[in-house]
Amino acid sequence: MAEKNEFFKSKIVRDFTKDIEQYHLGPLWDAIPDLMHRQPTPQAEAYLWKWKTLYKKLMEATEIFTPERGGERRAIYFQNPGLTYRKPWGWASTTQTLYAAVQLILPGEVAPSHRHSQSALRFISQGKGAYTIVQGERIFMEEGDYLITPKGLWHGHGHPGDEPMIWMDCLDIPTIYSIGGTFFDPYPDGIEQPKVPDNYSSQRYEGGMVRPISDREPKIAPLGSYKWKQTEAAIQGLKRFDPDPYDGYAVEYINPSTGKQANPTISAWMQLLPKGFHSKAHRHTHSTIYHVYKGSGYSIINGVRFDWESGDFFVVPNWAWHEHVAEKDSYLFSANDLPIMERFDVEREEAYEENNGFQQVTDEFQPVFV
Repeated sequence: MAEKNEFFKSKIVRDFTKDIEQYHLGPLWDAIPDLMHRQPTPQAEAYLWKWKTLYKKLMEATEIFTPERGGERRAIYFQNPGLTYRKPWGWASTTQTLYAAVQLILPGEVAPSHRHSQSALRFISQGKGAYTIVQGERIFMEEGDYLITPKGLWHGHGHPGDEPMIWMDCLDIPTIYSIGGTFFDPYPDGIEQPKVPDNYSSQRYEGGMVRPISDREPKIAPLGSYKWKQTEAAIQGLKRFDPDPYDGYAVEYINPSTGKQANPTISAWMQLLPKGFHSKAHRHTHSTIYHVYKGSGYSIINGVRFDWESGDFFVVPNWAWHEHVAEKDSYLFSANDLPIMERFDVEREEAYEENNGFQQVTDEFQPVFV
């Protein structure tokens, strides 16, 4: 960052700075040290939310909020404590750029269709029997599935099953809000009706990484649902080889017609950390939201230990040193803003060189319980 010298503290500079403020002008000579740092200094904080608390609050919400009483979705989002200053609603920021939430739908409920300029993804945590309908395709959701809803597509949810269903949502709400690109349209007839057979796209892609020849031309969402069995098989195949030193056995969900990430602005991964695996520490410009699908362990983020178990969510802010330790075989689903950073050509990665690549633990995170 540029340095401020003693001259900037002088009366003549302070008086001139105050003078131009009345004309809605600003002093770059004074502002540049705070605006152009030598490296990222994120305001988002590393944080962890416990599944026990999330589940209890979701169940309490079922007694208060129903589709019939208004509101688009029964969703509770993860508000990063370092970003609450953003008005309104902290921009619903889980990281600098991304929103994440847990959503619950009960049997018999219908969440109306709508569309918006934000891209969305879902990872199914618990339950069965519910569906999402995207552009006329009804997709029944199962635990471990990954689903996408790129910007501008009609989508709603319904639940003809017999037990509650919970999933993680992630959208680029803070990014779109910050650039003034928010658009939202309610579907005129409540929930969209099917136009193609149920689970149409996943049936077309039952062969895994082969695609119908009609999808040689790029499409925004040729595959709407990525089934857990195929994802797990891909990771098991990787286990024949050495794990990545930073991320274990990890795969990225991609658009089969483009080879790029499945959602335009959000990348999503599933990774397996085998029992006893201790990754080396690194940091990168993109931020990451983790959901512990299965297993237990801990992560060290900027020297602070965060213990996690199945169902928990935690955030690694951008440019934060982090490493993971698995106490059981652990599957971590994650969403990140790597595509945004790559689009602006600011993505960088750096390995932790001290102590053979491992951080010293200086503190332990204490979660808030109900």
